Amino acid sequence: MEENEITLSINGREVTVSWENNKSVAALAAYVENKKITVHTTRYGGFEQVGSLPQSFTRSDVQMTTEPGDIVLYSGNQIVLFFGSNSWSYTKLGHMDGLSGEELSELLGNDTAEIVIE
Repeated sequence: MEENEITLSINGREVTVSWENNKSVAALAAYVENKKITVHTTRYGGFEQVGSLPQSFTRSDVQMTTEPGDIVLYSGNQIVLFFGSNSWSYTKLGHMDGLSGEELSELLGNDTAEIVIE
């Protein structure tokens, strides 16, 4: 998958993402070919933003410890963007590149965020 096929913006700021090469990302890319996704997320646990996707996507969950910048699929229908770390069973979608921990906290540390995927 070419990196430019899917773009992700947080509160209007486009971020560079290295997307995984898996069925979940392929399904997400196919969906956004026809319609962008806007997700209103809420901060959870002081380390992530979580929001519901418009439908369930293919998933292949594995136990992992996330890092700041990771983007994962949770329960097939929720997207999670990390500015901290957590251990849980997720499907990894990608990783936000080129952002420091401080920048991630500024983008994702508020009570809510607007995520646009297109």
